[in-house]
Amino acid sequence: MPVFYYIRHGETDWNAAGRFQGNQDIHLNARGRGQASAAGAILRDLMVRDRHIPAHFSYVSSPLTRARVTMDLVRTQLDLPTRGYQLDDRLREIAYGEWEGLTLPQMKARDPVRFNERDTDKWGVAPPAGESYAQLAARVSDWHRGLESDTVAVAHGGTMRALMVVTGVMDWLQAADTPVAQGVVYAFADGKMTKYA
Repeated sequence: MPVFYYIRHGETDWNAAGRFQGNQDIHLNARGRGQASAAGAILRDLMVRDRHIPAHFSYVSSPLTRARVTMDLVRTQLDLPTRGYQLDDRLREIAYGEWEGLTLPQMKARDPVRFNERDTDKWGVAPPAGESYAQLAARVSDWHRGLESDTVAVAHGGTMRALMVVTGVMDWLQAADTPVAQGVVYAFADGKMTKYA
């Protein structure tokens, strides 16, 4: 299996406020842009350490703006043109449906029964008009199976949790509650995941 590096998009104002973005197209804030550049610098150092040539990797991003801008800033750190990568809708963030834009307390107040069901089974229960992690994992698995070359991917926290399960580095109980950091690089190789900060 090819080596791939995974980067979560940088912070947005909704991240800072604890609002769930899902498929809403929210832009990076100033801190998020700094995190994206920092992740790019970490990746550049990893590439040098491992004697990889950045131009020999494939690059793919979620189509949402926060991921695309992060990829642009990462590629700038690698001395690559900002727009030389693919977009893949399978890397889009998990859909939170009617809960997009809400904080956890607001979700619970709006729909306490569904909120408690999902809190008990985050993998199998979807938000109203949204997507479960099991559904997300199906599309992420489809993307992962198609990897043919060493790759750098930029996407989202939910997408990363699904990827952890798809690659076998965690089970779904662990992955559903695992924080996914911004401004870092996750390396997947030889059946293992390593976080670089």
